[in-house]
Amino acid sequence: MLKDLVGVFAILNPLGAIPLFLTLTAGRSRKEMRRIAAKTASAVAAILMVAVWSGQRLLEIFGIGVPAFRIAGGLLVLLIAIAMFHAKSTPARHTREEDAEAESKEDIAVVPLAIPLLAGPGAISLVIVDAQKAHGLGAELGLSVGILVVGIVVWLVLRLAEPIGVRLGTAGLNIATRVMGLILAAMAVQFMAVGLTALLPGLGRAS
Repeated sequence: MLKDLVGVFAILNPLGAIPLFLTLTAGRSRKEMRRIAAKTASAVAAILMVAVWSGQRLLEIFGIGVPAFRIAGGLLVLLIAIAMFHAKSTPARHTREEDAEAESKEDIAVVPLAIPLLAGPGAISLVIVDAQKAHGLGAELGLSVGILVVGIVVWLVLRLAEPIGVRLGTAGLNIATRVMGLILAAMAVQFMAVGLTALLPGLGRAS
């Protein structure tokens, strides 16, 4: 469970979101920045909670098997991880057009900060895969509690975005992003390996 939560935190990468958060909230009061941080974190937790409890049902509706979803989700997470190695954001998280549009929006907490910047397709895919591994109601409740904890951490990071950004600087934030990218890359390869083994059992026997 702890490994899953580390992966969720890594793909959310709130430290990497600090520069954009400060850019989009420039000129706003501290009170407004704190309100946006709280609303963003709440939206992130809510989105991921929906993925925990409804992800399996959505897969069933579209007739998608768990192994295929593991491979697709692993590939998406791997692409995000590769972008993080270069301390960049992939269009799978957000695009320049979305950033430009956000600069003119009054409320930026849910879109684009919560989704797609933090709880984007990669994070949602990762949580759905984690929920598939959580057998039983107790395990799903544990994962939900963990997501709430991650949401609180996201809130703290965004609330303290200014001092964290000053303390770490661009180099420090980039190093943190690259480390999280390494964690995500390893998890992505594991997801795809498990999915391929389930779809092609011969691969497992061959190894």
